[in-house]
Amino acid sequence: MALRRVIRAVDLHSRALVRSHGLTAPQALVLKEIIAAGELQVGTLAQRVSLSHATITDILNRLERRGLVSRSRSEVDRRRVLARATAAAEQTLERAPPLLQESFAARFTGLADWEQSMLLASLQRIAALMDAERIDAAPVLAAGGVNDMADVAGATDPSSGAITPLPPEQDASLSDKA
Repeated sequence: MALRRVIRAVDLHSRALVRSHGLTAPQALVLKEIIAAGELQVGTLAQRVSLSHATITDILNRLERRGLVSRSRSEVDRRRVLARATAAAEQTLERAPPLLQESFAARFTGLADWEQSMLLASLQRIAALMDAERIDAAPVLAAGGVNDMADVAGATDPSSGAITPLPPEQDASLSDKA
């Protein structure tokens, strides 16, 4: 089924990003936004990447522990927290492949208008059929967290790129975490 292939492509890309750069797609997206702005308020960052404030805080906690971001209080308003990328973050992202949504967006915009409309209508219909209209879905294509995905890194055959299926209990634990 085509939907399974889409889900699998997202999963494989996410696992490859974690394996090669130790970042999940949401972490990479957050870093890209911070680097592009130089410094961002945490609330503004959450709005720009369409993630909740709590999710951004969790991502920033992980990135800060790895030395990829620093946070500080605003000098103007001490209630505001500012996030700034470190040099290590910039180096990591320079080597990282483009996010899946970036390459998808580039290909999608290359399609004729009628084809873009047809695909959007079809995806909206699929979401409706799956009762997924009320699900809050950020524009990030990802699967699992960096700590969760680290367990998968050894399950990839370097010669073929194929990923060995996980045992059911481990696979289920990955789907519960972001």
